[in-house]
Amino acid sequence: MEDMALIAAGVIGTCVAVAHGVLTQRLIVVPIKALFRQDGHTAPAIFRLVPLLLHLSTISWFLGGLTLVAAALWFDADARLATAWFVGSLYLFGAAGNLWGTRGRHPGWLVLALALALIVAGASTGG
Repeated sequence: MEDMALIAAGVIGTCVAVAHGVLTQRLIVVPIKALFRQDGHTAPAIFRLVPLLLHLSTISWFLGGLTLVAAALWFDADARLATAWFVGSLYLFGAAGNLWGTRGRHPGWLVLALALALIVAGASTGG
């Protein structure tokens, strides 16, 4: 059962990451790049770095999800627990930030909280 909980959390995390990446690109990166072009004073390094920084959480959640699946399938008990702590902290920060930033009006916090609950359920060292 713990394996299935970690796999489910990993699948949820990767799906959230993909949706987050698409929405971030469409709704945030593209408009910001347009503003930078209009401004004309934005340094080229900033123009290149801002989209990467906006996608940092996307990459973290995606890789975290893949790691949870790998932990369920191949890791020993100690590595599973360490993975659960690490990825769980990423998902907790994402859920809390989303809840605070949107005042709860966006489902992202709830989906990440569900993944976090599954991580807790799957973090058993008896696995």
